[in-house]
Amino acid sequence: MSRTACNGLVLGAALLALAACAEKPQPVAGSRVYYVDTQGAASVCNAPKALTLTTGQQTEATMAVKNDGGWCGISVVRSGRPFDAGLLVVRPQNGRVHVHTVGDATRIDYTPDAGFAGQDVFAVRMLPGNPALRVAVTVEPGAVVAPPAAPVAPAAKPAAKAAPTRKAPAKKK
Repeated sequence: MSRTACNGLVLGAALLALAACAEKPQPVAGSRVYYVDTQGAASVCNAPKALTLTTGQQTEATMAVKNDGGWCGISVVRSGRPFDAGLLVVRPQNGRVHVHTVGDATRIDYTPDAGFAGQDVFAVRMLPGNPALRVAVTVEPGAVVAPPAAPVAPAAKPAAKAAPTRKAPAKKK
C-alpha cells in the first residue's frame, strides 16, 4: 500500500473517532410550532406560558384576555410530551375552550363570546394521569366590531325594447 493511501486511512480513522466522541444535539422541547398555531391570538393575553401538571393533582391558573375575537392559551406538558387528551369537566359560561396539541405540548385555548366582559371559569382534566387545570378568566371589553356591510345589488338595467313580432301569413284557400 502506498504511503499516501496509508496516511488517508489514518486520517479517516482519526476523523471517525472524533465524530463518535462529539456531543449529539438534544431535541428542544416545544420545537415543532407551526405558523398556523400562532394565528388568531387575542391582542392581550396574560396567562402562564407553560405549566407542568402533576399526576392526580389540580393546578390553579389565572388568565386575562381582551375580547377582540382572539384566543388566549396555556400550554401544559407531561415529561416534555403532549397529553393524549383533555376532558372539559367545567364548561365556561361565556366562552369556548379548545384543547389541542401544538408542537411538543398541549395547548388549552379560551375564546370569550362576542361582546362578553367579566369573569368566567373552566376546568380541564388531562389524560393520562388525571392531572387537572382550573382556570379563572377575566375578560376585558374589546373593540366593538361592526358587522360587515350588506352587499350592494348591481343597478337594474333598463328594459330592452321587445323585438317586433311577425304575424304569420294567412293561409290561402
